[in-house]
Amino acid sequence: MKAAVLPCGGGCRISSAVEFNGWIAERSAAELTEPFTFVVGTDGVLRLAPRRSEHLACAGGDMVLSAGEISFTREAGQWTVGEVSNQSTGYCPDLISWRAVARALDDAGLRRPSGFTHEVVFRRCPDCQKHNIVHDDDFVCVFCGSALPEAWNIDPGV
Repeated sequence: MKAAVLPCGGGCRISSAVEFNGWIAERSAAELTEPFTFVVGTDGVLRLAPRRSEHLACAGGDMVLSAGEISFTREAGQWTVGEVSNQSTGYCPDLISWRAVARALDDAGLRRPSGFTHEVVFRRCPDCQKHNIVHDDDFVCVFCGSALPEAWNIDPGV
């Protein structure tokens, strides 16, 4: 099954500043103008792929600690995270997944914000089982109108 997701095995592993610097040096100016797809694997390692990549493909079909989109900027001769979100409708990561992202970015030697710069709140409807993105603290299912739980309830296997 994993080979069908992405034959090369997923996004590029970035476990150190040396690996990140090598990876970023290969990016074109056009690529750097938009965010990249990222996941943090269960091994705690950051993986990066082009923006239009699916998170599942970036993860090589594996489970993750977090997923979303990330952009990088160059400041004072050093790469830093410009923006980072947990926007992944495939994995629907909770906001507390930031801890795994922060550790992975620190390991990669990247300056980073103190949290997601764009937070997405995901909930599964207990009645119709559909995944929802909660907007403006309105915890109501957009599909069936049922109340959504306050606590994150997306199954980790999703």
